[in-house]
Amino acid sequence: MEITRNLRLTGLLLLLAFLFLADIALGSVRIPLRQIFNIVFSIGSENTTWQYIVEKIRIPKTCTAVLAGCGLSVSGLQMQTLFRNPLADPSLLGITAGANLGVAIIMLAGGSITTLYTIKELGISGSWSVIVSACMGAAAIMLLVLTVAGRLKDNVMMLIIGFMIATITLSLISILQYFSAPELIKDYLIWTFGSLGGVNGSQLYILALAVVAGLLLSFLSSKLLDAALLGENYARSMGLSPQRVRAVIVCSTSLLAGSITAFCGPIGFIGIAVPHMARSLFNTSNHRILIPACCLIGAVLMLLCDLIAQLPGSQTVLPINIITALVGAPAVIWIILRRNNLRGY
Repeated sequence: MEITRNLRLTGLLLLLAFLFLADIALGSVRIPLRQIFNIVFSIGSENTTWQYIVEKIRIPKTCTAVLAGCGLSVSGLQMQTLFRNPLADPSLLGITAGANLGVAIIMLAGGSITTLYTIKELGISGSWSVIVSACMGAAAIMLLVLTVAGRLKDNVMMLIIGFMIATITLSLISILQYFSAPELIKDYLIWTFGSLGGVNGSQLYILALAVVAGLLLSFLSSKLLDAALLGENYARSMGLSPQRVRAVIVCSTSLLAGSITAFCGPIGFIGIAVPHMARSLFNTSNHRILIPACCLIGAVLMLLCDLIAQLPGSQTVLPINIITALVGAPAVIWIILRRNNLRGY
């Protein structure tokens, strides 16, 4: 079993490396593969335009795809573990909607001077106010869901409550849109389509810092997640406080989902599909294995979606949120039909 897992892990790493280079190589501007390798490995290129495209546009976009895939996958894993529900993920339980509300308040708050400066001067993804508001919005909704969860024992009912909370949150966003200026609504709607290409320079470092911090917190709390999977009574028998377990998951999930939503917009289905793929591929419920597995599979899937979204050879780039839905939903259906159940809950 251990040898099989190592082989699969090695295969994923090789696939990740291949897709990483492929995502950099493909685009609307054709650049020779040799020049791509020279630029990536800092050998240099005789064409400064090619070098600028690769270094300033394609590499940041590819790195963003890897970070988003890792963060969304692990946040979905934590949601499914916390609620012991195979359909749970940040978007279905309102976490992403909370981040959307935080961003909407910043971008649609009556066209104030601060909002206009944030959008026009710093860029939608470049402001600390945007990422902080997104994380706070995600954390607020997550805490509300957890408060309700403490009164319910049925996971299906919890999912319905989460969906209702998300609906209320989206209604508040609609009210903000109704009273906002058309140009601000346009900017916000473009943001909601999702994009991996808007993060560059210092913005990428901020996103990387937030995602790495969230992933590190998740991995260090692997034992807490294992205990949460077995229920609150088991956690107490191990000397763990259920409140502490929930607090850790709230912090890491909000940080991951909030930061990625702030920089990339809402991206669905990665969080719900990848944890099932990881369990199916590695046949385990141990979070010390599942968290790295989700990172690898999530990064691979997001890079694949980005390649599809670019429609190689054309000038058209489809919104990433559309592609993740087209790829993620069939993946979950296939796993359910293949396994005939969803193990690990």
